[in-house]
Order: sequence, then structure tokens, then C-alpha cells
Amino acid sequence: MLRIAANSVALCTLEGKRERKGYKELLDDPQLRYSGAYESECSDLYVTCQVFADGQPLCLPTRTSYKPFSTRWNWNEWLKLPIKYPDIPRHAQVCFTIWDVYGPRKAIPVGGTTVSLFGKHGTQRRGMHDLKVWPGIEADGQKPTSTPGKSTTGEDQMSRLAKLSKKHHKGRMLKVDWLDRLTFREIEMVNEREKRNSNFMFLMIKFPRVHFDGLEYSVVHFEKDADDVDHVCTHPEIVRVPDPEILLDNLVELKHHKLVRSIRSGTVSRELKPNAKTRDQLNQIVGYPSTKVLTSEEKDLVWQFRFYLTNQKKALTKFLKCVDWTQPQEARQAQEILGKWNPMDVEDALELLSSQFTNRAVRQYAVSRLKGANDDDLLLYLLQLVQALRYDALSDEEEKLTENTADSLLQDNNDSQTADAVPTQDAEGTATVKDIEEGSDLASFLILRACRSDTLANYFYWYLFVECNEGKDTKEGEMYLNVMRRFSQALMKGGWECTVRRNMLGKQQQFVNHIVRLMKEVSQFGGGRNKKIHRLRELLDCPELTSFGPIPLLLDPEIKIKGITVGTPEDKKSWLFKSHLMPCKLTFLTLDDQEYVTIFKNGDDLRQDQLILQIIRLMDKLLMKENLDLKLTPYKVLATSGSHGFVQFIESTPIAEILDKDEDRSIQNYFRRHAPCESAPLGISPEVMDTYVKSCAGYCVITYILGVGDRHLDNLLLTKSGNLFHIDFGYILGRDPKPLPPPMKLSKEMVEGMGGAASEFYQTFRKQCFTAFLHLRRHANLILNLFSLMVDANVPDIALEPDKTVKKVQDKFRLDLSDEEAVQYLQSLIDESVTAMFPVVVEHIHKFAQYWRK
Repeated sequence: MLRIAANSVALCTLEGKRERKGYKELLDDPQLRYSGAYESECSDLYVTCQVFADGQPLCLPTRTSYKPFSTRWNWNEWLKLPIKYPDIPRHAQVCFTIWDVYGPRKAIPVGGTTVSLFGKHGTQRRGMHDLKVWPGIEADGQKPTSTPGKSTTGEDQMSRLAKLSKKHHKGRMLKVDWLDRLTFREIEMVNEREKRNSNFMFLMIKFPRVHFDGLEYSVVHFEKDADDVDHVCTHPEIVRVPDPEILLDNLVELKHHKLVRSIRSGTVSRELKPNAKTRDQLNQIVGYPSTKVLTSEEKDLVWQFRFYLTNQKKALTKFLKCVDWTQPQEARQAQEILGKWNPMDVEDALELLSSQFTNRAVRQYAVSRLKGANDDDLLLYLLQLVQALRYDALSDEEEKLTENTADSLLQDNNDSQTADAVPTQDAEGTATVKDIEEGSDLASFLILRACRSDTLANYFYWYLFVECNEGKDTKEGEMYLNVMRRFSQALMKGGWECTVRRNMLGKQQQFVNHIVRLMKEVSQFGGGRNKKIHRLRELLDCPELTSFGPIPLLLDPEIKIKGITVGTPEDKKSWLFKSHLMPCKLTFLTLDDQEYVTIFKNGDDLRQDQLILQIIRLMDKLLMKENLDLKLTPYKVLATSGSHGFVQFIESTPIAEILDKDEDRSIQNYFRRHAPCESAPLGISPEVMDTYVKSCAGYCVITYILGVGDRHLDNLLLTKSGNLFHIDFGYILGRDPKPLPPPMKLSKEMVEGMGGAASEFYQTFRKQCFTAFLHLRRHANLILNLFSLMVDANVPDIALEPDKTVKKVQDKFRLDLSDEEAVQYLQSLIDESVTAMFPVVVEHIHKFAQYWRK
């Protein structure tokens, strides 16, 4: 490892065009024609570095080693100054002179530049600096210098931008991620442009950053004013002095910690009861969100009253966070009390499966709590539970499995597959359902439950399949592959019903492979969209697809399908949508001769949409438990790989299309055509209006919490029964391709559909928003736990900033506010969204873009 001394400086690059000497200089000094400036565009230069103070050199100069250059001057070399920082006065300057050899033992100065070693507050300079090179002269060490590397006035644009960038880095300016990326890219372009247009060359140098125990420090120069030797300074300067031991463990606190948590203290703690003040403090700690980091004092308090808290199931996760699992004695006490604690809810047990808890006993306890969940509840969390497998250590049984002794349930995407090609397993190393039932790890639990349910087996298989494909040749991919093998073994050894499930999964895999090959052939077919649609219908109209043995529908395995209905060009049962990837509309025929319409997307990663629709489905059930039905439409999405998947098709119309077709641009006219009622207010069926108002409220609150972006009227759909719902969740967690998006997607047209801001329906809408927001806030920990299990998943908008994912969702809940304050906060968001003008301009721009695209 290269260690850089504090009294060092790095010579990086020299940029700019070097001016050649004129013919007059060449005549006066013929030796110049042998210098590098006349031999090549990028001559072999070297740089000398010397420290000056009060116009006098403090040391001998140091110089860079010889280095040949071809296209640019790039030394990238550290020079150690032959003087220590305690011997350097505060006003010292370092001078750099660039030299070009033009004769034996002779050199001419290409240019010089000077910069002070300490800043105006006495701190050592750090990081990269661009210094202006004054051509044809040596660097001047006088005070003031005639070759300043940095502008003293700050009038040039590069200096001004450098100062603003420094303020931003220190946190003195508001940080906006998307705007910062654009700004710094523009700053780089401005700097490059200024350097090209300037008559000067620029020398890039780098001062070291001082590190100790992984922390960065500044070298601070203390110097008493010579005029005030016997007096107190009238203008004392505050200098921050870093303490290298500030973050190290306090030995006294460590001793206290061990005494408090010793086994002997357990006898006293069993009978310990808190007073009123301590009880309130404990209740506050128990009520913290799952992302809250407890202080050492709070951890000691929870440990001290751990026996008192055993009756509070919500306190268990807080207690487990207080345990130092590296201390065997402490871990043993925690495991003993774990079995005596009031059993926690399933929703809270999800937190124990995150990466924060690595103790095997804790994770096994969480699995034991999951065993109390029914299949419907387990389906709500299955996506996250599959992700939580990555945090479980591989068991001894999994490590013994190899590709030579076990086949995968995965089948290769090749033409050699058959409908009956089901993976087999050797007798050696197999795991039966009975063996798995005895296991207490998460993988064994999920495999056991999947072996007992068609629906769980369907989703569990496809979630695993995607992770296996995406994690090829990685440790995590091998882990998921081992879980898939264990699942295959259990299905094979689990009896007749499990064998049937195994065969069905094999047929589903073959069916998906067939559809993928078909879509690739259609996309490669020459011609426009109409010709591709005709080719699609030809490929679908074959016995293998129009009529086959019943298999579970991937999106909903409770529905069995027996073929694809090709239909006619007029009914559009088999169709390609107008889009760059041309998603395919497929109409399946079920066993009871009903039609189930889906969209198959090839070349599109649906895992983000799958996650958001799962969260919306969960929120819908949470609101239903509170007797609040907001008429949500959580359509089904299933990613069958990282590049294709199925989406449930809901018969509906984009709001943008509804407004374009109506002369008055009115949603009410749409409802009057499809659900008229003359005796009702606005002439619309009360049921339809109620559905519209409730669904608007539900999606406004949910998309706000999830930070869904890119909300334009083309991805807001409306059914004839009044259900409004959102599609296309390509931007979440606050990301948005358009600048200044509103907090909620609540356009003027949507409010006018309710009768205007003064109508009774709009007031009902606001009340439904407030009620939904308060209910979902009470379940914030569950939603945060689900997102915490997804931070390492390959979901695009989570993968951008995984460490900030949970915090982004938590900020939307505003858990720091009371219920009354939360209602007022949400009310201000609604008012801001309705009156926002910039989104209206963006909507018109989007409309014109769609028109020209067509």
C-alpha cells in the first residue's frame, strides 16, 4: 500500500498549447532549434518545486524524474518536500517551474506558477488544484508573487466555479442529485472551454489528504502574531483541531458496558421496574421506526429493563439491536431470553431477516414466527423473503450439493427442451419434504410451504429463476441455484401432488421459452408494425399454442389455461402495441372457456414494476383491514427473467386519450357516455363517481409515498366503471425525468372530473386521502422492512442508491409528525399539486412529443 507523506505534492498534468519562440529569438539564440519545442509537439519537460517564505527559499528544489511524453504531459508523480510542516511558516509558498532542455546541462523555463501551502484559515491545502502557468519565466517566490497560480480577485469564471464547488462539497449549498449531476458535468465543460480559450497553460497538482485510522484530518498551522507577543490577540481565530481518538472506544465505557451486562446483573434485572419517566423513555424507544439507530445510552437502558419489556412484542427487535453478538456471554443471555419473550407479529419478524441481523438463532426465530402466516399473507412477502435468502449463510447440506450430483429445475433456453423434460435427482444427497420440515432456516421453510401450494410454488419458482439467471457465475447466484436444487429434490420426493407441481413448472418454463423465441422472430421480421402483427398471428396459429394441455397461468396459477386465442385483426386479441419494444397482447383461453388477456414484454426488465405492484397490493389489503376500500387496481406483473415477463391487461383508456377525444376535455363526459344517471349529481352513476373519487385518493397517496415519477396523463388509465389506476413504474423513490415534478399527480382535469375544487366530491376525495395516509403511516414499519430486504436486489432505481432507499420511503411518511400535523402536511401537498403550473407545461410538451413520435 502506497503511503503519502503530509509534506508531499503530486505533479499531475500540464494542459494547454505551448507557444513556440519567434524567428527573432531563434536568430539570437540558434541553440533553441535543438529544444523540444521545435522537435515535437509534446517535448520531454520536467518540473522543479521549491518552498519560499519572505522571498527566500527554505529548501533546495526538488524535481520530477525523466519521463518521455507522446501525446500529453502527464507526470503523475509525488514529490516529497525536503522540509517538515512544523518548520514551514504560515505564509510559505510553493513555486513550480516547468523546464525544457535545449542544450548540454542547459534548460529554459517554459513557465512558472506559485501557490500558498496554507489556506486563509491556516489549514493545509488538500485535493486537486489547477494552477495558471505564466509563460517564459521562472516561478516567483516573492510576496506578493508575480506568478500567482490562483486568481486573487476571483473574477475569472474558473475560480468562481471552483469556490462554489467547494461550498457545495462542504454542505453549504442545497444538494439536489439530478441537478448536481447536470451542474458538475457543465462545470467540467466550462473549465475545458476556458482552458482552450485561454492564452495560459494550466498545471494540475494535488496536495495529500492526511488520514489516520480511516479518518481524514487537516494540518493546522498555529502562529502567534509578532506584534502581539505580550498581549491577547484582539481578533482571535477559531481553528478546528481534529482529535484522532474521538471515535475510538472509551475504555471506561467498555468496562461499564461489561459490568451492566454481566450474568451477575441478571438477578437484579429480573425484578427491576422502571419509574414513570423511564417508562416513557422506553415507550419512546419501542416506538422508533426500524431505521432508527439507538444510542449507547438507549441500548443500555433497554438491556437493563429487558425482563420488564418481555411482555411487549414490539420491543423485541429493539432489544436484539442492543445485543453485542460478538460477546459470547452476552449472546447466550440474549438467546435464553428470546424464547421467553412475548411472540412478535409476522410483520415485525421480517426485520429480523434483513442484513442487520446475522445471528443464526435470531433468524431461526424469525422463521418460526413466519410459520404462523397463512398462504395469502406469505404471498404478500414472498418476493422479499426470496431476497432475504442472500443474507442466510449456506448450510452444510447446500455446500455439498454440486452440479455433478444434482440437476436444476432450471431448464436451458434452447430448442432441445420438451414438455416432459423435468429435472431429476440422484439418490445421494437428496432432501425429502420430511427432512426440510425439520430444518429451521428460511430456505427450508419456503421450500416446504411451496411444496404444499400450487400458487406459492409458482411464484417461488419464478422468483428463484430470475435470481439464478441474473446471478450467474457469482456467489449469490450459486446460493440461489442450490436453493432451486433443494426445491427440485423436495418436489420429486414429496409424493404424487408434488410431482404434478414439478411437471407443471417444467411445462410453464417450456411455454415461456416458446413465447420468447416467437417474439424474437417477430421483432427480427422485416417491415412495419402491421407486417409484424400479421407475422405474430401466423406464428401463434399453430397447434402447440392454440391448444395444449392445461397449465397454470403464470400471473395467476389458480387459473388454468389451455390455449391462446388468435382472434381476428379487428378484435385485436393478438396484437403489438405502439412502442419501441412493441409489447405483445396475448389472449389466453381458460378451462372454463373464459378469456384472460395479458401483455408479454420482451426486452424489458419488469422487476421494478413487479415490486411496486406488490407494495400497492399490500397497501390495498392493509386499508381493507381498516374497512377502507379505495377501489385500487393492483394488476398482476411477473418478471420471468431480467429481460421479459407478463403483465395483466386491464380494459381501460388513458386519460390523455379521453381528453383528446372530447371537445370539452372533460372526464365527466366520458362517465356520462358510459354510466349515465339523470337523477344523480353531475348526471353520472353514483357508484361510478364514488369509485373514481376513491381510486384517485388511493393512488395519489400511494404514488406519493413510493415516490413514483414520470406521471403524465398517458400512464393514468380510467375504466368505464370509474377505476383510475397508474401504469409504467419506471421511475420510483423520487426519481423523475422531468424537472420540478409535483408531490402528487393531481391534475386540473382530474379535479374537474370530481366537479371542481368546490364540489362535495372533491372534499370527499381530500378526506379519503387523509384517512388513507394516516392508516398507512401506522403500518410504516412493515413497508420499510419490505424495502430494507430489497436493497441488494437488482431493481434499477434501488440499485442507484441502495443505502438511501429505506430513508427515501421513510421521509414520505413523515413519522416525526403527529396525526394532526400529518393531515395538515398532506393537505398542503394536495393544494400545491393542484395549483402547480410547471407540470401543466411539461404535460403539453409531452403531448407534442407523443404527437411527433406518432
